[in-house]
Amino acid sequence: GGQFHTHLSAGGLVAAWQRLAEVLEPWYVQLAQEAKGSAYLHADETGWRMNGVTWWLWCFANHTTCYYLIDRSRGSPALERFFAEAFDGVLVTDFWPAYNAFATERQCCLVHLLRELEKVDQDNHSPAWQAFAKMLRRLVRDGIRLRKRPDFSPETYRSRILRIDRRLMELARGPYADADAARLAARLLKHADELFTFLDHPEVTFDNNLAERMIRPAVILRKISQGNRSEKAAAVQAVLMSIYRTLKLRGHDPLATITSALRTHLSTGQLPPLPA
Repeated sequence: GGQFHTHLSAGGLVAAWQRLAEVLEPWYVQLAQEAKGSAYLHADETGWRMNGVTWWLWCFANHTTCYYLIDRSRGSPALERFFAEAFDGVLVTDFWPAYNAFATERQCCLVHLLRELEKVDQDNHSPAWQAFAKMLRRLVRDGIRLRKRPDFSPETYRSRILRIDRRLMELARGPYADADAARLAARLLKHADELFTFLDHPEVTFDNNLAERMIRPAVILRKISQGNRSEKAAAVQAVLMSIYRTLKLRGHDPLATITSALRTHLSTGQLPPLPA
């Protein structure tokens, strides 16, 4: 219908999206390279429906790039598909162990850690747990307050950072009769080098809120669409969402930018450069 007096079927619309993703594929490939070459990268994953089966939507993002990947795996196979080799910057994630093999340096989300304390607080009221949780909260908040100082730099506050590292190790290695305290202490010890990375790299945040914000629009879309019916559709979905979200991050109008790029492609046979 509309001004062109043509009928667009559901199949025709799907075919148009597939063709659009094929044309924009070079931008999608470039986004992956830019993400993997960045100084820091946030990562997160959430469930995604693939023809009624649970797959996973992965999100890799920083403040200028957002790359989505839809994969059947929630573990290393999906990360190998994206990274191919260890990421050379700082990878900001939750505590999901699949990321371990792909991070040269890692910042584990401290908000996730604080949420875990709140969750345990609901059921565990023992003095031993309360004492442990109080010390851990104080340590985390001291690190965050230090980072927020107007004159903060790793060099200026090196002695304070080392003191925080020592307090962390003392807390992680302490003997705990309480099961929850012992479990959390073991996690602290395992991730001791990944909790206060943001003090050594001021460009890195102590939380993974960026990835969670970038994944939220996809979660809303998932509720509306119920996912994809085929792997080809999932690939198209990932390409179009990645490009749309990245253009928004970079301050461009996605529809106007993509329309202009398609005009250039039709007239020259070449896709223009991905807008910076």
